[in-house]
Amino acid sequence: MLHFDINETWKAMEECCKLGLAKSICISNYSCAKLSKLLENATVPSIINKVEMNLACQQQKLLQFCKEKSIHVCSWSPLGANGAEWGSHQVMQSPIIKEIAAAKNKSVAQVALRWIHEQGTIPIVKSFNKEMMKENIQIFDWKLTYEEVSRIQ
Repeated sequence: MLHFDINETWKAMEECCKLGLAKSICISNYSCAKLSKLLENATVPSIINKVEMNLACQQQKLLQFCKEKSIHVCSWSPLGANGAEWGSHQVMQSPIIKEIAAAKNKSVAQVALRWIHEQGTIPIVKSFNKEMMKENIQIFDWKLTYEEVSRIQ
């Protein structure tokens, strides 16, 4: 594991912003505790915290904390990384999500991505399949009901 002084690194990144070399600073995988510590000394706050977030890893506490601090959450692995060595089948194989998807005539991925979108986060979705890419963006003309969201959470 590489150890470094985040405060010194952050000061250097803030200097880059002041010099016009960067427009903003973003972070990845910061917990509430790590983020609180960082914000104690930051003069330029992070605008994005990129974290794993999906239906199986909902990150509600972190999401609320980031909203309070005006930090956007960018969610990696919004579909649970089904098939990846470190991934999970919990999202794509969820009986609840499958039921909601069938009732709405949507795919499981669309329901999962719509839920991410409704949380106010930015999903990072990867696909090399043109049809899947089209499907992934067809989440904006419908909504999950309160009951559906309650079942998911």
